[in-house]
Amino acid sequence: MDRLFLDANVLFTAAHNPGGKAAFLFDHLGARRWKLISSRFAIEEARRNIVAKCPQHEERLVQLLERVSEAAQPAPRATPIDLPAKDQPIWLAALAAEATHLLTGDLKHFGPHMNKPETTGGVVIQTVADYLAGL
Repeated sequence: MDRLFLDANVLFTAAHNPGGKAAFLFDHLGARRWKLISSRFAIEEARRNIVAKCPQHEERLVQLLERVSEAAQPAPRATPIDLPAKDQPIWLAALAAEATHLLTGDLKHFGPHMNKPETTGGVVIQTVADYLAGL
């Protein structure tokens, strides 16, 4: 079973677009194929963005989060991959949660590390679309 760590932008998109690929991850059939994980850091970022940009979807985010296991947030430390300080807690939490995948829409910062588990501690960093295409 894959362990999918969801970045804040994936949580936001799933709440904002119920018919999209990110929302598909929350489908009950997927519960047999993967486990959804995120961190307090990512969850709070998604919540802040929903409240600021689309408050009408806040309740949907709350409902989706009931299907997400919250991983512990490791203490900040240097990361072996080049990431801005704001993204380091995401990767560190995915690594600590023993995620098989870190799903994100952040191509600017995570893009150079996508599909390179040999350099990302065994975690496959992908977009939701890439992950679903590989099923």
